[in-house]
Amino acid sequence: MTSTHSPNPAPTTATLGELRASGHVQKSLRTELRDNLLDALREGRDPWPGLHGFETTVIPQVERALIAGHDIVLLGERGQGKTRLLRTLVGLLDEWTPVISGSELGEHPYEPITVTSKQAVAAYGDDLRISWVSRDERYAEKLATPDTSVADLIGDVDPMKVAEGRTLGDPETIHFGLIPRSHRGIVAINELPDLAERIQVAMLNVMEERDIQIRGYVLRLPVDVLVVASANPEDYTNRGRIITPLKDRFGAEIRTHYPIEVEDEIAVIRQEAHLVADVPDHLIEILARFTRALRASQSVDQRSGVSARFAIAGAETIGAAALHRATAQGEPEAVARVVDLQTAVDVLGGKIEFETGEEGREDEILTHLLRTATAEVVRERLAGLDLALLVDALEDGAAITTGEQVTAAELLASVPELPPVEASESDLYDQLADRVHATNDGQRAGAIELALEGLYLARKVAKDESGGATVYGG
Repeated sequence: MTSTHSPNPAPTTATLGELRASGHVQKSLRTELRDNLLDALREGRDPWPGLHGFETTVIPQVERALIAGHDIVLLGERGQGKTRLLRTLVGLLDEWTPVISGSELGEHPYEPITVTSKQAVAAYGDDLRISWVSRDERYAEKLATPDTSVADLIGDVDPMKVAEGRTLGDPETIHFGLIPRSHRGIVAINELPDLAERIQVAMLNVMEERDIQIRGYVLRLPVDVLVVASANPEDYTNRGRIITPLKDRFGAEIRTHYPIEVEDEIAVIRQEAHLVADVPDHLIEILARFTRALRASQSVDQRSGVSARFAIAGAETIGAAALHRATAQGEPEAVARVVDLQTAVDVLGGKIEFETGEEGREDEILTHLLRTATAEVVRERLAGLDLALLVDALEDGAAITTGEQVTAAELLASVPELPPVEASESDLYDQLADRVHATNDGQRAGAIELALEGLYLARKVAKDESGGATVYGG
């Protein structure tokens, strides 16, 4: 999880008396979230850093739910940014908050809720020791799995405490689970319908009445916790794997979606991909359009979705291919080119779930959609650029060789010389470089490859792939 912890140090207030003297005001969790959100909106600050494409759809719904104080469930297919959105909620918590030192549930010094903490407040009064916890420590996340138990989420009787001589009716014999331990914080449960039904039942009172029921023992603990969850829409129905009463406990059901605009898709890839080489913008755009084409294809099982991680992993893969080539061939700069796109398709095809009737056609479908995406980017980036001189040179017998292990210098050495473009002192290669903002040989070679692939897809030049090399010719 990305930390939202501020560099500001924790307050030095160390006792309950000092806290009262400082004028500290206690707020409920929902009031704290609401006030901090409204402050951000009032001041024009973005409370949702790193989220792209949700500005006019999902985010307003989340903000209204928080202002209303509702528990939230996000419904969407995989890779739509649900978990990232849930983790961003941490930024709406106070930077530091006081707790009773040593308290199991992180209770506020003004409002102890367990027997032990109440006794401590009564015994020490204003000398009660307090500690400060950061906002990051007030967020807990659980991936729901079928083997998750009631003890994990709610709690159970601790046999060690019973063995010490305490009775089962003693509240101090209870070992609390994740939800009560997140008192005054946020609990995020990913893939909520994967919880067994008996676990879902155990959550009902926690979310509505705030009671903790453990093995028939009822604790009237006013647990102050915001429960947020994610789920697949198909599973989150009474015909799926969610019980209707739990579904009813969430005040807000919000549908997420994949980026609507290609610019948002590109922004997500740039933000999330850890690139080990220079991956030019036109390649990122091809991956973004390729991913979007897969989401629209009738050959792909859209119920499972095509995750944003597909394009992210693709960008990382072609970056790795470029670094591999630069290292093996001694290139000064590692720059990805169009030829590297196939390396991503080769290793990422398994991340896509195809419709049953498409067995045996997977590679054909992926190749077709990648070519379609490439053609779209060529039209977008090279619109209005006359490539006739390059086509003529290739038809006259010139050939340009590239490949996964062909360096940029070797590719540039194989391109035919072209006369300056009419009414311009620059040649076509310079104009190609300008269109993709190329500043070094690797990027210039990539610009030429983009043009050649566009010409091939437009059936204006031929392409021969054999022996690890790709040759463009007439």
